[in-house]
Amino acid sequence: MSDKFEIPKEMRSMAEASFDQARQAFEKFMASAQSTASTIEDRGATVRSGAKEVSTKAITYAEKNVAASLDYAQKLLHAKDLGDVMRLHSEYVQNQMKALAEQASEMGQIMSRAAMEAAKPKS
Repeated sequence: MSDKFEIPKEMRSMAEASFDQARQAFEKFMASAQSTASTIEDRGATVRSGAKEVSTKAITYAEKNVAASLDYAQKLLHAKDLGDVMRLHSEYVQNQMKALAEQASEMGQIMSRAAMEAAKPKS
């Protein structure tokens, strides 16, 4: 018994086209979100620098995490056998756990700075 498998060519082509569409839709969404954030700032909304940094980081993290997921899914389409799938999954999980830990740490630092800044007496 072999653990080799193949995704039919037509199905692979459809999946790749779907991933391309998902990637393009996500890029449009991110551009729109960034544009909206800039518009709010340009209109003079009172956005504290800490809140601005948090929202900017959150958008950046979301973008990186979705891109990593799309890359992983696309790599799975080209897996040659079950071992390849398991290797790709292990790499993805390890990379995402590392990225999420780094993101949580950085977000915690940003929130701490923002809280300290907000607690400062106004002069």
